[in-house]
Amino acid sequence: MDTERIVHILIAILYSTKNHLRAEWAAEIIPGTSINVDNGGVLVKSEYGDLLPKGLYGCDDRGLGLPLQLTFFVEQYIKRSFDQGVFHAPQASQMQVQLNTLVDSYGKMETIRLTPIPIAHLIHQKQVLALFGCVLPFALVDSMDYWAIPLVSLVMFTLYGIDGIGSQLEDPFGYDRNDIKMDFIVEDIRCEMGVLLEEWKKASEKGNEMFISKRQGADTINSV
Repeated sequence: MDTERIVHILIAILYSTKNHLRAEWAAEIIPGTSINVDNGGVLVKSEYGDLLPKGLYGCDDRGLGLPLQLTFFVEQYIKRSFDQGVFHAPQASQMQVQLNTLVDSYGKMETIRLTPIPIAHLIHQKQVLALFGCVLPFALVDSMDYWAIPLVSLVMFTLYGIDGIGSQLEDPFGYDRNDIKMDFIVEDIRCEMGVLLEEWKKASEKGNEMFISKRQGADTINSV
């Protein structure tokens, strides 16, 4: 039961990370709700409220994000299981390393979201592009004649396109069509983890291997 609870918490970490990167957090965590940072309205987030630990209260108002808060439950589970002899020292150490990697990835994604392109750089970049577009025709008109017009148009279209792509890549965690499909990724992981957890529970109860029925497993052993 403890393992199932931790698996649910790990899945909740994914949901909370997704919402945190999209600035969809509440002053205090209320399972099933969050606050839209754009208009202050309450959003119903029933997708992962049942995965959170019972009685959990959030610390967003004190600067601690929910994803990082949930990792402490996983860390306590690893230590508790090691003390009870469920995990050997190498297993517990490797699980702690993986948990640290998860926290490190969360920190890097948050850094991407909180580090926009400087405004001065954006303004200067657009000014330089505009100046280049005004000067380029005069540099090409003598050698290219009327062909300078489509050539300059093509060059400026390419440069402004690159500039627009850079602006889109600044925050890849939103809802735009070219952003990372975070909803699909999280839902797919939840589905896969649900299947694995269900098969693990069946195997533990029946004493056979995962993804193998008891009858088929017995036939395999007898044939050997």
